[in-house]
Amino acid sequence: MNMTHYMQLLAENQPWNLILFMAVPVILAETVAVTELFILLHRPTTGALVNINRAASIAVGAYFVGVFVYLMANAVVPLTSGGQWRGPADVIAVGAYLAGVLPLGAMALIDLRWIGKGWSPETRLARHALAVAGFLVVAHIAMIFGMLDPAVLGAVAAPHAGH
Repeated sequence: MNMTHYMQLLAENQPWNLILFMAVPVILAETVAVTELFILLHRPTTGALVNINRAASIAVGAYFVGVFVYLMANAVVPLTSGGQWRGPADVIAVGAYLAGVLPLGAMALIDLRWIGKGWSPETRLARHALAVAGFLVVAHIAMIFGMLDPAVLGAVAAPHAGH
């Protein structure tokens, strides 16, 4: 069975790639998602939960911008220029993973008040919640297509080098 570059990235350099590219962003994003549910339900405007949500949101947004820049330079550009993509599943998995920079970046910018400075608290909360939902969607698309054997969507397996 072949694997997408998404899965290969996570499988190589164990456990560091798994920690850096999956655990850190997912733990921070899930912290935002879980605290967001309580904030949406109870509508606190201050307190530990709001502070944790805001700190995790800013941290994951900033962190993922770094991941995005690193992977664009060290994976996407070389794979594209070398014609090494492993079919549609590979492109969808990596593309969806990297698309996470949009909602994660938006959450950070909202919490830093760099966008939406004049928004009402309700509008800010709604847009922040939409960004959380957007991240969950692209992250799950990345995971689903990333775990798929690229041959399922028509990629031709590369021949194995002899030993």
